[in-house]
Amino acid sequence: MLLGEQVQITTQAVCALLRRGIPLGYFGWKGDFLGAAESPVSRHSGTRLQQFERTREGDFCLGISRRLIMAKIANQRRLLQRLNNTRERATAGEIAAVGERESAAERAASTGELRGIEGVAAARYFSLWSRFLPEAFPFERRSSRPPRNAVNACISYLAAIVHAELASALHQQGLDAGVGCLHATSDGRWALALDLMEPFRPTVVEALTVRLFNLGILAAGDFETREPGAVYLAAGGKRKLLHQYESRVQREFFAEYLGHRTTVRKQYAAAAAAFGHALAEPDRFRPFRLN
Repeated sequence: MLLGEQVQITTQAVCALLRRGIPLGYFGWKGDFLGAAESPVSRHSGTRLQQFERTREGDFCLGISRRLIMAKIANQRRLLQRLNNTRERATAGEIAAVGERESAAERAASTGELRGIEGVAAARYFSLWSRFLPEAFPFERRSSRPPRNAVNACISYLAAIVHAELASALHQQGLDAGVGCLHATSDGRWALALDLMEPFRPTVVEALTVRLFNLGILAAGDFETREPGAVYLAAGGKRKLLHQYESRVQREFFAEYLGHRTTVRKQYAAAAAAFGHALAEPDRFRPFRLN
């Protein structure tokens, strides 16, 4: 369950949720993730020990990271194709150039090289993705701390929500969300949640952002400036965004790469479980992919 800092909840309600294994995530007014209340996970000490040992192995981390970035790039390419089918704003060659980085990611010899490949793909992707936004909401480049315009504010808020959901899913699996493979492990951030988030960025964050602006669900009045040069979602904008987000992550769809129906929220849990299984069998790790 996700709660903004303006929401009041009783201790009795928190205890009832924790007894049912439902974690609570708390967000600040900027959309920054403040923390969570989770059920105890001490029964998973063995799993965490295995995770700590595995994530010190360079080959293991590189293998997991390759698969995550390959899936992210494939999802970026697929989202661009879907958007272009509705309103042609890019050539097939431009979209293909984004997808070409997937094979480069597969050949990456280090996580540093992989991050460079991902950065090149992201630059090409966002230059095309921005063409599908309405003229009233231009997007020149990604900026997050702070977000410099309404589009970046929307991306940052959605990313914080997905990050929190994945962190909760990892805790439910008994994993340490702060010890990752692609993103450096450091105090104060959940690196593994950031890792698993990569394939969901185009499929959830950026796909929903385009929808919110193109359908007029979010307008200029849904944003506010609280600091010089910084734009954030206002309270009304957050409510609209959360409503659309919940609808998106709960809607069932047929996932071709899985061969059955699922939801995005179920795939958050599946991603965390898949990483847990990968500690013993890395080759079984299959990140989420768009149809």
